Amino acid sequence: MDKLHDYAIDGVRWAMPTARVGGMDSGGDGGTFMDGFLRHVSSERNYAAGQVGTPTDFLSFHAKGQPRFVDGHVRMGIDVHLRAVNKGFDKSLSVPSLAATPVVIGESDPEGCAACPSLENGYRKGTMYSRYTAYSRYTAASFPRIWAMARRLNVNLEGVLTWAFEFANQPWFAGFRQLASNGIDLRVMNVFRMFAKLGPDQLAATSDAELPLDEIMAHGVRGQADVGTLATRTRDGKIAVLLWHYHDDDLPGPDAAISLKINGIRGKAPTSATLFRIDDANANAYAAWKRMGSPSAPNMTQYEAMGQASVMRPQSLALSAASRGTVAASVTVPRQGVALVVLDAR
Repeated sequence: MDKLHDYAIDGVRWAMPTARVGGMDSGGDGGTFMDGFLRHVSSERNYAAGQVGTPTDFLSFHAKGQPRFVDGHVRMGIDVHLRAVNKGFDKSLSVPSLAATPVVIGESDPEGCAACPSLENGYRKGTMYSRYTAYSRYTAASFPRIWAMARRLNVNLEGVLTWAFEFANQPWFAGFRQLASNGIDLRVMNVFRMFAKLGPDQLAATSDAELPLDEIMAHGVRGQADVGTLATRTRDGKIAVLLWHYHDDDLPGPDAAISLKINGIRGKAPTSATLFRIDDANANAYAAWKRMGSPSAPNMTQYEAMGQASVMRPQSLALSAASRGTVAASVTVPRQGVALVVLDAR
């Protein structure tokens, strides 16, 4: 395998000298196979070129969650996913000469089989998938934890990929890992749109109802719900705050009544912000389809109605001045819901 890799990299670099190359994009952390790969590319003879080492612009591995069907409902496995990320990060740091190499999580998803519609994968139809994939993996609740883990370990995390597919000629909302069903966006697509509204500069943000990373890695989110936040500043000076209300068990639960305070406002404090929501009542084509009686062949009117129901629409959120440079707002986020608050803070 090392020989095949060396010749493949040599061929790519011959054709495209500036191409970025790396690997090994293993399933999971790669175990002893990854150990051998790291040893080879860092200190052993290159089969194609003869010198010691193989060009390695990035290291990559896969990390997956493990949903289960428990007592009549779906239970997600965010703890399994995050432990897989942690193991992959440990591997990337295991060879000192490669420790600063950029890391790409080549597949980061709630589970490992995109084409397996089953009871445990029923989360794909609802808001559970919204939370997990984005940003793969997951979205709101998992990605900030992956970033926090990278910072804690001093891993040079460059990117995270989620894998979604197109399944043609399938029943509506059949439960595959995809971004749309028969041309109608699923809620997970809107989570990616929320991420696109975040900025490149992460700001300090805390929530007294956000579960610690180590607790989630050890036990998942099985007791108290995880109500967390991620704040950024956009390139045009706005503040974008992501809020989520997550639980592993896909069961009804009370809403989260969030008292949001944002400080560091520059200039005159704004009196309103833009609010985007993804929950049972917002950006939800699946719920609209169910209200129609779950038609197997929607007519054009029904199709257009589902398309309208899938749209993430901006709402106005009133802000009040809490103190100089600080504004406050009240936001209610339903269980398994996601919200994004964007305000002009220039």
